[in-house]
Amino acid sequence: MDAIDRKLLDQVQQNAKTSIQSLAETTGISTASVQRRMRLLRDAGVIRREVAILDPKPLGLGITAIVAVELERDRVDQIDAFKRKAREDRQVTHFYCIAGDADFILIVMAQDIGDYEAFTHRFFFADKNVRKFRTSIVVSTEKATSELPI
Repeated sequence: MDAIDRKLLDQVQQNAKTSIQSLAETTGISTASVQRRMRLLRDAGVIRREVAILDPKPLGLGITAIVAVELERDRVDQIDAFKRKAREDRQVTHFYCIAGDADFILIVMAQDIGDYEAFTHRFFFADKNVRKFRTSIVVSTEKATSELPI
C-alpha cells in the first residue's frame, strides 16, 4: 500500500459514492488505475464494505447505551455463546472484547428507556453467565465516525 492507495481510501471513507473520475483527479492517476487499485483493495479486504451511515434519531432510536459486561465463568463454550448472541443481536451495534475491569463493551441502540430496559431483561438478566453489567447512557454525541486516521 502506497500513498496513492491511502489517498484513495481517505476519499472513499469520507464518501463511498465518490466517482472514479473524481478519485482520479484527486490522486493524479488514470481512471483505469483507480479502478484497478480499488479492486485490489477490496480483494485484499482493506475495504470490507461500503455502507450508508444512518442518523438514528429520525429512525426512532433515541437511546445509545455503552454497556460494560462481566461474565460469571471463563469457560470457552459460554464465552463463545455470549459472543455469538451479541454478534447476532441487531440492537448491539458495536461489540468489543476488552482487557480491564470488564470482559466486554457493547454499544446498544434503543428507541427509549423502556426499550433499553426490555433489552437488558432479554439480553443480560436471562443469561445466567452474566455476572454484572454497567450501563452509561449517552447524553450527547460529540463525535462519532467510522473514518480511520490514515
